Amino acid sequence: MATTQVAVTTMKVAQVARPGDEFQIVEREIPDPGAGQVRIKVHACGVCHSDVFTKEGLWPGIEYPRVPGHEVIGTVDEVGAAVSGWQKGQRVGVGWHGGHDGTCPSCRRGDFRNCRNRKVPGVSYDGGYQQYMVAPVESLTAVPEGLTDVEAAPLLCAGVTTFGALRDSGARPGDLVGVIGVGGLGHLAIQWASKFGYKVAAIGRGADVLALATKLGASVYIDSGSTNTAEALQQLGGAQTILATAPSSTSISEAIGGLAPNGTMIVIGVDAKPIEVAPLQLILGVRSIQGGLAGTPADGEDALRFAELSGVRPMVETYPLERAAEAYARMMSGKARFRVVLTM
Repeated sequence: MATTQVAVTTMKVAQVARPGDEFQIVEREIPDPGAGQVRIKVHACGVCHSDVFTKEGLWPGIEYPRVPGHEVIGTVDEVGAAVSGWQKGQRVGVGWHGGHDGTCPSCRRGDFRNCRNRKVPGVSYDGGYQQYMVAPVESLTAVPEGLTDVEAAPLLCAGVTTFGALRDSGARPGDLVGVIGVGGLGHLAIQWASKFGYKVAAIGRGADVLALATKLGASVYIDSGSTNTAEALQQLGGAQTILATAPSSTSISEAIGGLAPNGTMIVIGVDAKPIEVAPLQLILGVRSIQGGLAGTPADGEDALRFAELSGVRPMVETYPLERAAEAYARMMSGKARFRVVLTM
């Protein structure tokens, strides 16, 4: 006797009902994509510290209930009207850059990262803490087959942010590059920097970090808890670039003096405290400090392809979607080594 297959119409979702609430695992109707959108069957989604914006209501204008998640890997499950270039079954990702208007002054100059009305998955619309999600086509990143879903997910936020900052820093192979922090961002930054051909100085706290930093590709380890970071970098000739991944303005301030002439401090770790710098530290040597922001989907594809070729991989802990609250708490505790990923 023939069996009748019943179409699945609902999905599991980990949502935040109101700012500050705990995660709820609920059933929702599977959404249909609109014009210019695709529906993604989510396979994996990274749990990023920036998800705190949604969890605690720290981003103005978020509508609740909301599903966080901006490190999404899956396959296109359905294609909306007026979509070309993407097909059902295609493997895709969605990172922090979740869409742009294409009409603001920045977009008209091709600077989509600074779109005046940019969208962020999990903030502007429901993100990847769910079995299916809908995303605009301008947010999609093609995912190479050489990376697993769990490996690729963190590379669409932590990965592309550190990759883009170093790639565009102006440092050349052989230059000294410092990386402040050996955590969720830093453990990727050290790998990228090593594969780019830089002499990498990893900067952390505690002698116990030395073995890990060396394994990741660092040429030198500077224990900022027992060593003057700036003096140590200058003894090595001065850093052309210092990438500050740790959320510590104190560590950044202590390292600025370690920049070489024309060197640049790139800040991607977020700390509410101000960075302290004396004007002469910048004027003498023409040094600079700048911020770094997650890249576009095209930048994400560059990062994923380079990871596939070079062997750069995140260190990951995985949790099923049903344990989203536990996964988020693990990430927030700072004890994860080093990225947390939900699997569906």
